[in-house]
Amino acid sequence: MPKKAKELSALEVSRKKAVPGVHFVGGVAGLALNVTTGGGCSWILRYHVDKKRREMGLGSFPEITLARAREKAREERDKLDRGHDPIQLREDERRTHAAARAAVITFEGAAKKLVAALRPGWKNEKHAKQWEATLEAYVYPKIGAMDVRHIALPHVLDVLQPIWTTKTETATRVRSRVEQVIDWCAVSGHRPKGENPARWRGNLDKLLVRPEKVSKTAHHQAVPVSKVGEFLADLTKVEGVGAKALHFAILTATRSGEVRGATWQEFDLDNALWVIPGDRMKTGREHRVPLSPPALALVKSMPVLADSPYVFAAPRGGMLSDMTLSAVMRRMKAKGVPHGFRSTFRDWCAERTAYPRDVCEMALAHTIKDKTEAAYRRGDLFEKRRHLMNDWAEFLSRVETPAKVIPMKKGAEA
Repeated sequence: MPKKAKELSALEVSRKKAVPGVHFVGGVAGLALNVTTGGGCSWILRYHVDKKRREMGLGSFPEITLARAREKAREERDKLDRGHDPIQLREDERRTHAAARAAVITFEGAAKKLVAALRPGWKNEKHAKQWEATLEAYVYPKIGAMDVRHIALPHVLDVLQPIWTTKTETATRVRSRVEQVIDWCAVSGHRPKGENPARWRGNLDKLLVRPEKVSKTAHHQAVPVSKVGEFLADLTKVEGVGAKALHFAILTATRSGEVRGATWQEFDLDNALWVIPGDRMKTGREHRVPLSPPALALVKSMPVLADSPYVFAAPRGGMLSDMTLSAVMRRMKAKGVPHGFRSTFRDWCAERTAYPRDVCEMALAHTIKDKTEAAYRRGDLFEKRRHLMNDWAEFLSRVETPAKVIPMKKGAEA
């Protein structure tokens, strides 16, 4: 047992404040008042663990009185008697509290961390902005400041119910994004693993009407098959890179973004081939596009700019904006949107040709929904698609005129 010092009174301890050094005050072995040369006073407890001296702070004097210092020292000595190092126990407790504080995160904080983690894998910045915009508009005002551990089904319903029947498509995306954020929280240790209150099947589907019951699918407005030749004839009279890009998109049945981002290195003009890399495709897979004679001629007509890699470059050499092609159609007062020409192409395939469905779907770079078929399909039906695109270009070159109906005269033989 350590030797106990003489037990000092509160008055005697008070007098020690003026004397720098370590003054043992008795009552509990190792308890002392430490007085610095600058006049600071604090309580310390000295003890030994594995023959090594340890010194533990118990608070400042006179904020901690002599009686309270002795009480605290006895508590720490009790821990020693039970075989524990008081300083180590304190450090362990601090780490536990720090870990608990680090695990506390608000929904908004978690969402921002998830978006930052997913952003490198998204094809364009527009997707990230859509995530952020919907969460800021519909979620953060309701549960953004909440600790994710406390978010339950009523909170998710409070977010979704006001927009479920009026903005159904947006609401379904919001639900999915909330579900992903909560899943991320569970995997990251910010929330106990278990049922996700934003899960649809077996959960919200029992409380909210199915989306398709309150919202009809909105298809892209398209120029009718019978009018597409006439539209293209008018389009060829429009000046500007945007008009040429739209013309090329129609000829190739590709998406606006694929055309606007097309670079010269993606083209093999000798073989009338355009290869779109997987990182620019919606499916994430490379897509080979056979170029019909008109499509090939259009590409060859475009100037190669020294300071731009793009075939259809903006005036300053960058990529055309996503509104450029739409603006061309608006100026032409055409009913439809650029993406709608893919629907026009698909209607033409079904109504005016005998090409197999899978050839037409591959021309549109659509994913094969049947997983078994997709697993065995290795080719891309390229040569068949070349014939298809040549026929499409030939069809586009014709302007259809509506048939005239001649009324029969009365009395004419049937």
